[in-house]
Amino acid sequence: MSAQKIIIAIDGYSSCGKSTLAKELAAKLKYSYIDSGAMYRAITLYFLRHHIDYSDHGKVIDAIANINISFVYNDQTLNSDIHLNDEDVAPYIRDMIVSEKVSEVAAIREVRSFAVAQQKRMGRKKAIVMDGRDIGTAVFPEAELKLFMTADPEVRVMRRFKEMYETNPRVTIDEVRHNLELRDYIDSTREESPLHQATDAILLDNSSLTRDEQLEIVLNWVKEKTPNPAYK
Repeated sequence: MSAQKIIIAIDGYSSCGKSTLAKELAAKLKYSYIDSGAMYRAITLYFLRHHIDYSDHGKVIDAIANINISFVYNDQTLNSDIHLNDEDVAPYIRDMIVSEKVSEVAAIREVRSFAVAQQKRMGRKKAIVMDGRDIGTAVFPEAELKLFMTADPEVRVMRRFKEMYETNPRVTIDEVRHNLELRDYIDSTREESPLHQATDAILLDNSSLTRDEQLEIVLNWVKEKTPNPAYK
């Protein structure tokens, strides 16, 4: 009997390890992984490079028409890198300047409509793990398994600081803390698809969990949703 394929939607705050969990789940299940946050970061990078005025809806629409986003499998990292108009922009989308602006760009109605339409197409065949802010509420409200991830704020700050320090040793903990607080506020209060836990999403607080522990917990939840999962 062939394995049942489902959609796994992972939402939650920044620096809760959503992408890490989603990648590991996808690898274990042999599913496709889509980093929706990377899509918004790539769009933000395009806007910054081309000095797009976010308040000018006409310019935003024109800019979106010139954006093509794709995920290309990397044989060396065994992950999919995000490409913006055929350029691998994975090394650039985590820069602080992008992090400072991505929540503002992601709150724009036209931007979200553009990204959500692409994300929905990616999930038509199921067998997909996608993480973001509104995956279980707006993109895939029909997802068979929905998770909402959270962690202690200071745990999140240290996680993001360690991640950013590797590429930018000049970054400070205070800068990272301010950035996360601002992004939480914008993500939770924006008019278009604000961040909130879907009523049928399972809450996962991983403040004190290791990566292996949280993966095992979620794999058990996957088993409950798939009578014949594609892993042992």
